[in-house]
Amino acid sequence: MKAICKKSGTSLLFVLLFAAGMQAQQATSVRINEVLVINKDNFVDDYGKRSGWIELFNPSAGTVNVAGCYLTNDSTNPRKYPIPKGDVLTKIPPRQHALFWADGIANRGTFHVNFILDPNRENYVAFYDADGRTLVDKIIIPAGQEADISYGRRIDGKEEWAHLTKVSPSTNNLTLDMETKMENFREKDSNGIVMTIIAMMVVFLGLIVLYTFFKYIGKSAIEMSRRRAQRASEAENGSSSEALESGEIVAAISLALHEVNEDVHDLENTVLTMHKVARNYSPWSSKIYGLRNQPQKK
Repeated sequence: MKAICKKSGTSLLFVLLFAAGMQAQQATSVRINEVLVINKDNFVDDYGKRSGWIELFNPSAGTVNVAGCYLTNDSTNPRKYPIPKGDVLTKIPPRQHALFWADGIANRGTFHVNFILDPNRENYVAFYDADGRTLVDKIIIPAGQEADISYGRRIDGKEEWAHLTKVSPSTNNLTLDMETKMENFREKDSNGIVMTIIAMMVVFLGLIVLYTFFKYIGKSAIEMSRRRAQRASEAENGSSSEALESGEIVAAISLALHEVNEDVHDLENTVLTMHKVARNYSPWSSKIYGLRNQPQKK
């Protein structure tokens, strides 16, 4: 039963992961990322011409193929430009871009749409799924756009839109639109004073943390050693006392057995009689035990 449940759980997990991967690869995740209406002195296409362009961005974790989907500048005609199938470049890798030229000349290739962006009015741009009905993303570019200044998301795929003075066709908006942290830091701290102070603070903070750590660890280790020594001493004293008590008991039993075997009792069974030996000298100081015996004459 457990094996069946485990197998079912594994299969369910596989299905969920497969479904998530399929969802990530659908065109519904694609976003219109940046639009340039007036291209005066900016990026050129593969024909060396300057035209307005529309950038799509794939924010998902899987490759998305936009072939068969639609781009339009007319809300009443969602299928105005069908993106041709069979071009391998229509597959947008994860976190990458695809650039379409709004030059109105569709026969120039897959990435040349059949409409242009009008610099004299606001422009509606929309991206539809392959069914031609599902609106995936849309944007209205305000009228009065300046030349070579694009209208795009501040961060790729995010909601906030702005005029980008540093246009970024086929690359990340954030990277080119904003200075890096190192550049800002270098500008604000050209002499390196703040960097030095921060480095010293980090070092001293690390030393304080290490001191505190080893201090309390040392105290804990000493306390544990003291407790172990105390427990060992108590165990040793307890065993010595037990040994002493058991030795006294054994001695008493041995003495009692010896007295029974030697029959040192009187006629009274419960009375032990001890006779004092009368000696006029101490056998310990007697010299007779140290003299040699004289040979007997026969």
